[in-house]
Amino acid sequence: MSEPETSRHAVATWRVVLAFILDFFTAFLGLGFLVAWATGGLTEKGFSLEGGPAFLLFAGVVAYYVILNRFFGGTIWKHILRAQRVPRRVASGASSTSDSTP
Repeated sequence: MSEPETSRHAVATWRVVLAFILDFFTAFLGLGFLVAWATGGLTEKGFSLEGGPAFLLFAGVVAYYVILNRFFGGTIWKHILRAQRVPRRVASGASSTSDSTP
């Protein structure tokens, strides 16, 4: 018997790429200003981070992607653009481990 149709379809690649780019700018600018404000790195033209604060920003951007994708089902722009990838299904007869013996 065939499986019922699901309402989830494959997402266009351009949506995923655009979501990644917009998420990067959102995380970089948002966290950048937050870290610069907290560490005194604000300038007249924006912010300037060096050393520890720059590393903190880098770790924050990585954490943004990991935490939002893992615990919230996607980043902000993935939700806005509806760009969540559908996980690939394993064929019903195939298994992920090999049971054959030599």
